[in-house]
Amino acid sequence: MKIATQPRPEYPRPQLQRKRWINLNGKWSFEKDNACIGLDLKYQERDRLSGEIIVPFCPESKLSGVGSTEFMYGVWYRKDFRIPKDWAGSRVVLNFGAVDYHAYVFVNGKRVGEHVGGYTPFCFDITDYLKESGNYISLFARDDTRSGNQAVGKQCMGFYSSGCSYTRTTGIWQTVWLEAVSPCHVVSVKPYPDIEKCAVSLDVKLSKYSVGCKINVKASYEGKKVGSSHTVVNSMSSMIPVKLSEKHLWEPGAGRLYDLEITVSENGKVLDRVYSYFGLRSVAITDKKFLINGKSVFGRWVLDQGFYPDGIYTAPTDEALKADILNSMKLGFNGARLHQKVFEPRFLYHADKLGYLCWDEYGNWGIKTWDISQIERYLPEWMETVERDFAHPCIIGWCPFNETWDNEGRRQSDALINLVYKVTKQMDPTRPVIDTSGNFHVGADTDIYDIHDYDQDVESYTKRIGKGVFETFKDRQRWHGQPFFVSEYGGIAWSLSSGGWGYGNAPKTKEEFIERYRGLTKAMLDNPDCCAFCYTQLTDVEQEQNGLMTYDRKFKFEPEIFYEINTQKAAIED
Repeated sequence: MKIATQPRPEYPRPQLQRKRWINLNGKWSFEKDNACIGLDLKYQERDRLSGEIIVPFCPESKLSGVGSTEFMYGVWYRKDFRIPKDWAGSRVVLNFGAVDYHAYVFVNGKRVGEHVGGYTPFCFDITDYLKESGNYISLFARDDTRSGNQAVGKQCMGFYSSGCSYTRTTGIWQTVWLEAVSPCHVVSVKPYPDIEKCAVSLDVKLSKYSVGCKINVKASYEGKKVGSSHTVVNSMSSMIPVKLSEKHLWEPGAGRLYDLEITVSENGKVLDRVYSYFGLRSVAITDKKFLINGKSVFGRWVLDQGFYPDGIYTAPTDEALKADILNSMKLGFNGARLHQKVFEPRFLYHADKLGYLCWDEYGNWGIKTWDISQIERYLPEWMETVERDFAHPCIIGWCPFNETWDNEGRRQSDALINLVYKVTKQMDPTRPVIDTSGNFHVGADTDIYDIHDYDQDVESYTKRIGKGVFETFKDRQRWHGQPFFVSEYGGIAWSLSSGGWGYGNAPKTKEEFIERYRGLTKAMLDNPDCCAFCYTQLTDVEQEQNGLMTYDRKFKFEPEIFYEINTQKAAIED
């Protein structure tokens, strides 16, 4: 795929945008450091590194220009940069969308900070490290997917991709950028919409230098002003109610968004101006149903793993992110489980605009879920994930764990699972939370009871799934009356190349594939106790070739066939 001169040039954080910013994607110096000796040898002070890489693509990817799929336990980056003259007097913040896994950041050879976790953003105020000219950034990333002490999701722990594990991602894999801010500036904006009152309350967090400043909020819909409010800052967080003059509900297939302009001023002088948006919608559950804006919505979801043949974890373009959603909708899906990976904010932005329902999931595989002490490895980044994605209306639920299997005779730590569930509910009481998807639910605490079932025989599958709630692993879990859905099924193999696989025996003809798909899906559509399904999967990923599209995003069948099957009215919608 052809990439622009500067790869991924779009603003990377769509819910908190500023006009004064510099995209640092493109050519960086690069060097492997598998012995992890660069810190001792002060690589951060070097004038150059031995190779080059194209950021934000990981060194395992073709688009990075490196294309090395060996284990890389340490990698170094270096980038020269200039600060515009009109940024004088501002604070300069260096932002990273995501770096896998443990990042050490230096400016002009001086350490400015660290971040642990491969999925979430971080930033540092680098103003005090800058020089008048000759500035450069150095970054060292440690990454050990086989340690058992870091979340890796579907990154393969063996040398070669196999089963449902794929090419690894090391180092920088999302956009790097600089922005200029005042000492008094907006840190985050969290909307709490109220569809009954046609209003939104904004939790605006500010920097520590903001007491006494004034916040002004303007809300608009399609360019028309529909609300405003203001307050004086008395703490680092201000809750600002905004009454809306027009009601436009965000709903499946219709991503109606209100735009926000938020300014921070002092004595009439504007210190910071950010642009954001929100959706006016509610999410709720009953004993059986999943509700959007108080109406029952059947979840016609698909498993999306967010891998790309040329960029691995990173989409080659912003358009590619949007295309995955549009292709899913062509197949009749109204949303996705974003599986074992925290997706780019730009993906969620397109989902927001298109009215696409998403389950936000953490890539927990790689963490020892039988060990309660792993909470220190797990919880900080999951909390960062919830904080980052809270404001996206497309996010309709949280899933911190997937398939926490017992390992080597050691059972999952119910205490670990339950603690993460409770923390998630404290951080966000507005959305349902699945404690651990697919097996070994801890108990009555999970908001949704889901199972995974890859039976390929339509008759036996329908007998088990077609009526009531089926309990898997009855010795370990019980259904307690929560809404029920099958969050993984299907995985029907098609167009297998050498070494490719899918679940069960591959159909011999297209007609057999379609009838199997129809039969398995109809079992859940016809079950009056089932509120959703999630088909595995949207696209092939490397050797796992059970997608409805190929890995390079070509439909295997006419999408209209699956649209007709998936969009049939579900029994629970009556």
